[in-house]
Amino acid sequence: MHDVLLDGVRDSYNAEQQLIKTIPKMVKAANSRKMQDALREHLAVTKRQAERLKKVFSELDKPVRGKTCHGMKGLIEEGKEVLESKKESSPEAIDAAIIAAAQKVEHYEMSGYSSCRAHADTLGLSRAASLLQATLDEESQANELSTQIAEWRSTPRRQGKRAQAWT
Repeated sequence: MHDVLLDGVRDSYNAEQQLIKTIPKMVKAANSRKMQDALREHLAVTKRQAERLKKVFSELDKPVRGKTCHGMKGLIEEGKEVLESKKESSPEAIDAAIIAAAQKVEHYEMSGYSSCRAHADTLGLSRAASLLQATLDEESQANELSTQIAEWRSTPRRQGKRAQAWT
């Protein structure tokens, strides 16, 4: 079980590293200033999560070392298709596609952190479990924000001040 946990932590660490490189590209592609700000904030959170994972490695008495997270790699590749089509799509469509890609990422990360936290609990590693739970909570909050933005942006009643709220 310890090896399963370590494998998951290494996978999550690499996933966070991939996101740290990718989120700035999403910021550039986003059209809404508030969305750009939300992505910048998420980048800062992602960096803190990577630092938190270093503490988990310490709790496991293992060196900080990721392993290629193929799942995140695939999600990022899907997202690149959106960024490359920017010239061919409306600003609203690009932002909606970025939100959808971000939600896929959040769901993937929540799954990984939930499993790692459960394994840490099973092994009686309460400090590691607590660290992983903190990140899981942040991922859940980011997902909820993405959902709220997606639902708001898809509302046909975007008029007046409401229409300007996310621009």
